[in-house]
Amino acid sequence: MNNNCISNILENILLLQERRCRNGVGCAKEVLGDTLETANTRPINLYTCCNNAIWTMPYDYQGTTGESTFFRIESVNNNTATFRILINNAGVYTATDNFFIIDLDYVSCIKCLQDTTITTI
Repeated sequence: MNNNCISNILENILLLQERRCRNGVGCAKEVLGDTLETANTRPINLYTCCNNAIWTMPYDYQGTTGESTFFRIESVNNNTATFRILINNAGVYTATDNFFIIDLDYVSCIKCLQDTTITTI
């Protein structure tokens, strides 16, 4: 399976996060936040291709371990993508230094969450 659609959406989100694109497609909002200055991250959830279960990834952040379903796209390379694991505490996201790479053939869909500002990236 080739997930060009998911790859294209992730590339667009990455461009928005890097402030290089104003004509968004997929997860349709053209800018992050209300203006380009208000947000730098569009958190997403990933779902598996086999049973549409939400992806969960382990993290270690400042001596605390846990699992998260919230991610920030960091790069897209053909049909693979690198994500940063985010911690969500009552709607406030914290960026970890934990990353993972996934073959997009194993992702059936993504869910875009409300844009936010993360200061530790």
